[in-house]
Amino acid sequence: MARDINQRLQQLRTRRDGTGGTVNEGFTLDSLFAKSALPVELWESRGKADQPHTRYALGSMQAVSDTYTKVSKETAFRVANQLKDRLAKRGIVAEFELQGSVPLDVHIKGVSDVDLLTLASELFSYDVKGFKALHGKYCNPAKRTALEVLIELRGHVETDLADAFSAAKVDKTGAKAVKISGGSLARDVDVVPAVWFDTAQYQLTGLASDRGTKILDKKASKTIENQPFRHIELIGARCDKIGGGLRKAIRLCKNIKADSDRNITLPSFDIASTMYHADMKALRLGSFYELSILAETQRHLDYLACNHGVAKTLYVPDGSRLIFDTNEKLRSLNDLSRDMDELLDAVYAEHTPAYLAQYLMSDKRQAISKLAA
Repeated sequence: MARDINQRLQQLRTRRDGTGGTVNEGFTLDSLFAKSALPVELWESRGKADQPHTRYALGSMQAVSDTYTKVSKETAFRVANQLKDRLAKRGIVAEFELQGSVPLDVHIKGVSDVDLLTLASELFSYDVKGFKALHGKYCNPAKRTALEVLIELRGHVETDLADAFSAAKVDKTGAKAVKISGGSLARDVDVVPAVWFDTAQYQLTGLASDRGTKILDKKASKTIENQPFRHIELIGARCDKIGGGLRKAIRLCKNIKADSDRNITLPSFDIASTMYHADMKALRLGSFYELSILAETQRHLDYLACNHGVAKTLYVPDGSRLIFDTNEKLRSLNDLSRDMDELLDAVYAEHTPAYLAQYLMSDKRQAISKLAA
């Protein structure tokens, strides 16, 4: 974490309002938002003048403005509309869905890139152990494999994006996504070719959130099964039950990672999955005492960092894999935990005139969890 709190606050503002020069060429905040002055957000006026760490902690939890998020989604669907028409001319019927941090509302950048699933409707695959499969409900086998369809779709996506947005940059080097940026696009969009995958759970429920996808790993020339909508549904539902505290904890961790002087490489998906296992009763207190979210986030990360054996037993929300499946992820967990320790300690000091460094972290957490700021 950058040690200078004023620098951290400026970095936080820059991420949230997009003034750091990351808006694509041809777009400015003035052109996007009718030349109105950038508003001062509520979190910037919270806490006293001598409590910048408190302000940073609170700001890091907040959702990005709906205005910025709307632009991100609209840009993705603009790309989708171009692809839909061009693929249709090739005889390919495509469906489009958003995945990742933006639809889950845990993105931390005002100018945030967007993941756009581009699903070929020609075929879908399914779990052969599912109810419908075992009862012979899938009786028309596809003429081609998912890998064949995805390789073809990937090639068309690369060509059609370049044709549709001639002034934009199309990066074809990604294993799973084709990134398009610049030109007339207000946001970067990662286009992910995919086909549907009917999971065993989806075969029972028919719920959209239970349906999976298969995407292409171009470099390995293989398909990968994902459940992006299940991830969004599980985290979103758990968060909604406790008044929003889980999303705030995830955003807090992601902002800490973004500002860290340490090399934290833990992906956003795994950060969200980690906080999914936190104490929801403690995060629920954030509806009344928002700094209790900082207290529980620090406690949870500290516990896992001190107990790698426990950390290595935790699964991502959909149960498809372990979260901490590499030593590098465990190292990043330790670094994220240290940064969170430092932030909690600094916030505690701002609210405690008789601050003593030797006080136990558990005592500091308890004090912070009951602060109104």
